[in-house]
Amino acid sequence: MTTTTKAAVTLSEMAQMVGLSRSRFYQLMGTAFPWPTYNITTRRPVFPEELQQICLDVRRRNCGIDGRPILFQCRAPRPVEQPWRATARPRRAATPPSSPASAANTWLVDALSALGLSVNAAQAEAALRASYPNGTTGIEQGEVIRVVFLHCRGQNSAGNAGR
Repeated sequence: MTTTTKAAVTLSEMAQMVGLSRSRFYQLMGTAFPWPTYNITTRRPVFPEELQQICLDVRRRNCGIDGRPILFQCRAPRPVEQPWRATARPRRAATPPSSPASAANTWLVDALSALGLSVNAAQAEAALRASYPNGTTGIEQGEVIRVVFLHCRGQNSAGNAGR
């Protein structure tokens, strides 16, 4: 770990230099790492070059300033730039077929079976018609699946078996 030192760094910068989170670095101050000095005018903790060298040496040797060995977890470095966030496309709601009598509601049968209901295409279409008599135009597919699932589950519940 070859890190160049500065005249003085903040606590956050020092934690980053040794590859630890700020909270973990705080936990280890006083035992594994030395306490920072405090700037009198700003009252902020700073690490001058001498303390930076000590901290980097502690990290390199895995031995704290108290003489006890310390094992550090490997922390994956955070990427400075996250390109996937800049180019993320907004989610587009998948729309179900516009009319309940549309050809083969296999998407609905597949969704209901994934949720644990065993229904055939005719049962799914009947539940779809009962739930949405005017069609499903403009309604998100997830909402259609939820309503039809609740309808089918109510029809096939154990309490309704004798009725």
